Amino acid sequence: MRLTLIFCASALLASGCGSTTTSTSTGANTIGPQSTSATTPAPAPATLSAQVTGHLPAAVQLPAVTAHGDGALAIGGLDSAAGSVSDIVKVSGSGSSSVIGNLPAAIHDGAAASEAGQTWFFGGGDAGSGSSQILEILSSGATSSAGTLPAGSSDVEAATVGDTIYLIGGYTGTVGLRSIVAFKPGATPKVVAELPMPLRYAAAATVGKVVIIAGGTSGDVPQTAVLSFDPASGSVKQIGQLPTPITHAAGASLGGTFYLLGGRGGSAGDQRSAILSIDPLSGKIGHAGKLPSALSDIGAASLTNKILAIGGRDSSGVAQDSIIELKAGQ
Repeated sequence: MRLTLIFCASALLASGCGSTTTSTSTGANTIGPQSTSATTPAPAPATLSAQVTGHLPAAVQLPAVTAHGDGALAIGGLDSAAGSVSDIVKVSGSGSSSVIGNLPAAIHDGAAASEAGQTWFFGGGDAGSGSSQILEILSSGATSSAGTLPAGSSDVEAATVGDTIYLIGGYTGTVGLRSIVAFKPGATPKVVAELPMPLRYAAAATVGKVVIIAGGTSGDVPQTAVLSFDPASGSVKQIGQLPTPITHAAGASLGGTFYLLGGRGGSAGDQRSAILSIDPLSGKIGHAGKLPSALSDIGAASLTNKILAIGGRDSSGVAQDSIIELKAGQ
């Protein structure tokens, strides 16, 4: 996930699929200016403990990650040599992992989401262009074509609300996207809302009935805005502001709170270890722990009682193979 995950492969990954981008996270002491528009407080955010519980078959950064059963799937990404991969990796809730299949072609910066027990993979990039593919990932690890997005989209995020998956921002290979696209299995994807600016490498996750979107890159500039997208009304509004610009972070939700995991600033070696909590109603931001090390380009999945953070990139540009379990109050 940055849910749970958007979203061209260079050795430094400073430009993702074509230009400089980043995204990061942090979360219970209040930070920065906050919105006061909410009237009903969300549950108090928990501090998260983080521990490495396993390792992937191979190191990967920028995987598309989504919840799958009691664990997650990590799909595609970039390997240790900054080359795109096609692996579909099943990660158990206890931290074991195995390759169960392959995408039709190696790709990175795609998005993944699950709905009603089905898993879908969207977009991705390679060789400087964004893909418009939509694939269903079957339980066997096989894939099936399920349509196309309105535009090629790498560096994109995905989040599920109800029976609909929403694709947030992205990059065509030449132009940043500000669209939010709705996908329902069997229906034609359509644009249902617009972001305030083109946005890629944001962190996003569903919290309740809204999607929280934090940081990311617009043009070549890392962002601080925390946005809330309400599918019921189609509205996108800013509810908060990060203390510093963050991009290439992962987003996940737990216990009614949005968590921003790691990420980086404006340079490729400016990785962060902070975990930030964000109240989905007020936009209040706080510190909520640390990752075991400073990482960007993680994939994250929101499970019932924990978050799985998978892979990533350290400040030396090295892809990671760690599976990190994050739980509340431990």
